Amino acid sequence: MQVNPISPDRLVQLLTDRIEALPTDDGRWIRVAVDGAPAARPGELADALVEPLRLRGRPVQRVSAGDFLRPASVRLEYGRHDPDAFHDLWLDDGTLLREVLDPLEPGGSGLVLPSLRDAATDRAIRAPYLRLPPGGVLVLDGALLLGRWLPFDLTVHLTLTPAALARRTPADQQWTLPAFARYQAETDPASAADVTVRSDDPRHPALVVA
Repeated sequence: MQVNPISPDRLVQLLTDRIEALPTDDGRWIRVAVDGAPAARPGELADALVEPLRLRGRPVQRVSAGDFLRPASVRLEYGRHDPDAFHDLWLDDGTLLREVLDPLEPGGSGLVLPSLRDAATDRAIRAPYLRLPPGGVLVLDGALLLGRWLPFDLTVHLTLTPAALARRTPADQQWTLPAFARYQAETDPASAADVTVRSDDPRHPALVVA
């Protein structure tokens, strides 16, 4: 395995090139996942892809998996700090599949629900559906996304060493670390992803090449 340093701007360009190279000649949509622990800042990388894609004529819809969490009654059934529940139960992957990813299958409606629930208030957001034109790109960010049989056309995983993950995870979120250790052991997201980026320091990312 090689780890090759790359600038943040060059990383965005590389990913934009990879996305643009995916076939859309039949009017299909492209679904991109940027996966990583919050400490890896997957949302920032996902946001950075939007403007370059739009400049190349691609409509883009941004969605965050953090807006598709199950109700607190389910998430917190085993307490507020249960790492296995965080790993297994927090993400409402069924709704994410039904309302975001499946509509972008070939022949789908193109209607995407941009958000489902405000996790802070535990209330439904009641966002209107948005239509992504054919050939458009959905860019989804979140944690623990791989290994769930969610259909993506390109997956990017932001990986950190255990020491960097522990160092950059706030004190009130340290209880999630066993969930990410389990994710690493059971899913091996660095191998499962199409592109893996070492993000110990977001200012100095590095491509991981097998």
